[in-house]
Formats: sequence, C-alpha cells, structure tokens
Amino acid sequence: MAKLAFLGMGVMGYPMAGHLQAAGYEVCVYNRTVAKAEGWAAEHGGRFAATPREAAQGAELVMACVGNDDDLRSVCLGDDGAFAGMDSGACFVDHTTVSATVTQELFLVASEQGINFVDAPISGGEAGAQNGKLSIMCGGDQAAYDRAEPVMNTYAKLCRRIGESGAGQKTKMANQIAIAGLVQGLSEALHFAEKAGLDGRAVVEVISQGAAGSWQMSNRFETMLDDHFEHGFAVDWMRKDLDICLTAADENGASLPVTALVDQFYKDVQKMGGGRWDTSSLFKRLRKLD
Repeated sequence: MAKLAFLGMGVMGYPMAGHLQAAGYEVCVYNRTVAKAEGWAAEHGGRFAATPREAAQGAELVMACVGNDDDLRSVCLGDDGAFAGMDSGACFVDHTTVSATVTQELFLVASEQGINFVDAPISGGEAGAQNGKLSIMCGGDQAAYDRAEPVMNTYAKLCRRIGESGAGQKTKMANQIAIAGLVQGLSEALHFAEKAGLDGRAVVEVISQGAAGSWQMSNRFETMLDDHFEHGFAVDWMRKDLDICLTAADENGASLPVTALVDQFYKDVQKMGGGRWDTSSLFKRLRKLD
C-alpha cells in the first residue's frame, strides 16, 4: 500500500489519519504540538515526524488539515515544509478550509516543483471524520484528483471534483453560506415556538418531515433546546470561514446580505463568551435577547 503523510492532528485530522492507517496505508503524521502526533502513533501504530518535511519524505500523497491560510503556508513552505520533502510527481491534498487565494498560490508553487495539488475541503463535522462519512469537494487537475480519490474515499461518504484549482474551496464557501442561513432560520423557528408556548420537540417532529427538514434540524435541535453547546463546530472557526466567504463575495460581486448579518450574530455570540460553542448557539443568542 502507498506511503502517506498526514499533517494536522486536530479533531478532524486525527481520526481521518486513523482511517488511512486502518485501511492498510503506511502513514506518518505531523502536528505542531508533538504530543498529539505521538499519541496518534501510539494509538494507531503509524509513525510521527518532527517536521512536515520529514513526514512528507517518500510519501506518494501528503494530506493536510490545519487551521487557516497561514497554518497551511507554514506546513507547505520553507526548509521544513512539506513541499521541500516531497518527490516530483507526488500529490498534496489540502483538507483545510482556506481562501481560494492561498490555494491558487500554493498550487502554482507546487506545480513549479512538479508536485500535484488538490484542494479538498471537507464537511461533516467531527462525527463525520470519526465515522469516515465526510463530504469532500475538490478542485485541481483531473489526473491529480483521480490519483487522490481512492485514498480520500477511505474517510468519505461522497467525494467529487468540482473543477480546476480553487473550485473545492469555493464550493466549501457555498456550503458555509448555506449553513449560516439554515442555523439562523432554525434558531428563529425554535425561538418562535418557545415564545408561542409550544413544545419544541413536538414541533420539530412534524416540521422536520416536510420541506423545512435539514441536517441541522435533525442533528442540533435537541441540544439547542437543552441549552447545550459544548460540542460541534466552533463559532470562532465559523467566523473565520464566513470572513473568507464575504471577502470572496466582495471580489466576485456576489450579494450575501443574510450571510453578513449572521456573521454579526456570531460576533455577538463571541462577546457572550461562546467562541468555542457550536454554531447552533445562535439560538442561545436569541434566548439572551429576551
């Protein structure tokens, strides 16, 4: 089986790399905090490296799932970056949600070094990563995608190439735009039901089976009603993603009035001390306004 590297042992990368090792690939991991990489190797039986370059040496594919644009640059570039350790013809697969700008930048640098680059942001949350049921939206050359797809399918429910480099990140922006509106809509619906003296669970049981149904409704309404938000995708990360969306919209002329408004609502949640709360905490904001 192929030798792989995985950079970033966060809540998503840790289980994703575990699926690869369990599938029989020879995986070497890297994490900025070495203890996490050591823990992964002890649990899954793979190897860990002290630098991205060391992890990437000899790997046919190098996967990354880090925090933001600067984090991605730091694991790719420089003397200790992954690109410095990759052989010509190897493929770098970026699962981080970042701007299309940094994707294009790194795609060009990789191409100059004979390295393939696929932008492949993911959706499905921590549960999707743990269960190997992620949705992966990809951009890049067809041949590079064809090479990476069988490996990504190890932890994917659905994996698709949308277009050329950057198309994956732009699709993830559309995903986050849709989620922002859905969560706010669900929060307002539950808030209205509560104010109207209705049983929120009974309301959702009915409306979830009709046109209002969504993943957010099915998976978040109970914790929202229970005022439990210490889980899931953090508000801080959602604001990072929405900033990427709004910046891209300024560049391409898209109108995102609801997204801009919900971004400010998330800013309110941060002021409440909820930066690490799940994105469904928009409901908690409405309750506080009472």
